[in-house]
Amino acid sequence: MQRNFDDLLLGSIELFCLAAELGSFTLAATQASVTPAAVSRSVARLEARLGARLFVRTTRQIRLTDPGRRYFEQCREALAQLLDAEREVTGQQSTPAGVLRISMPTPYGHYRVLPLLAAFRAQYPQVEVQTHLSNRNIDFADEGFDLAIRGRAPDDSNLVARKLEDAELVIVGSAAYLKRVGKPRSIEDLQGHDCIQFELPSSGRNIPWLFAEGDSELELATQGGYGTSGDVLAGVTLARHGAGLFQTYRFIVAEDLAAGRLVEVLPEKGGRSRPFFLLYPHGRYLSSRVRVFVDFLVDQLGPTPLGAKPKKRTR
Repeated sequence: MQRNFDDLLLGSIELFCLAAELGSFTLAATQASVTPAAVSRSVARLEARLGARLFVRTTRQIRLTDPGRRYFEQCREALAQLLDAEREVTGQQSTPAGVLRISMPTPYGHYRVLPLLAAFRAQYPQVEVQTHLSNRNIDFADEGFDLAIRGRAPDDSNLVARKLEDAELVIVGSAAYLKRVGKPRSIEDLQGHDCIQFELPSSGRNIPWLFAEGDSELELATQGGYGTSGDVLAGVTLARHGAGLFQTYRFIVAEDLAAGRLVEVLPEKGGRSRPFFLLYPHGRYLSSRVRVFVDFLVDQLGPTPLGAKPKKRTR
């Protein structure tokens, strides 16, 4: 096998990746115990070899160019794979370690994933989990995430999607609101109610409500005097304080229903759900820390096989 990389080049790649992660030559130099000039020379060496600019530099900051982002993504994966190979040979592979970054929707993070993280780190204490809660789509290459959770399968064929669960939907309102306006007895009755609207960030359109009618499934565009976007929990808060009816995930309002702060309506039309998927780039090498986290979430949140006893969730 022909040798293509010497020690100096491999060191330059490591310093480049460190500068890209930290967004600073100075911070990279401090962490690597070298001078900022050494980091700058390493990047210049790579740029000369590749014939492409990797960073746009100003007096205040650096940012990756488009070729730089692509190169960083590939180099970071290659370095992670080398590190895992070394750990496997030295017997350290059985102990996943390092930083894992995951992006997830706000409500799913609060109610489904964050409550599980203490149990995960009890099993894998050397893995540091950094969470990003947002309803916007993230760029894996540009933002350095290992995993993302989203409420629909991606259109991007470059992403692998593993279903975590089908989350049941429920329509709720406060007892005070239902006493004031009346409890709907049919889907048609919703026309006389304030149905709180939630705008889907990706399309800018209000999400239709989902119903089951016998063997059929129905999507309905409802109407109401309240609208919200960005965070579905705002709709729950409005419903809890008597603003109207809201369709949301049962896992969000389970405690409110049990405590009587909210009341379920039209349960006979329920049973519909929306899926949540765990996403990561296709073809990306998955480090041991990512693999064990994926397996953990699928085990904790994945669907229970037909006929099996329900899973005992870790809390």
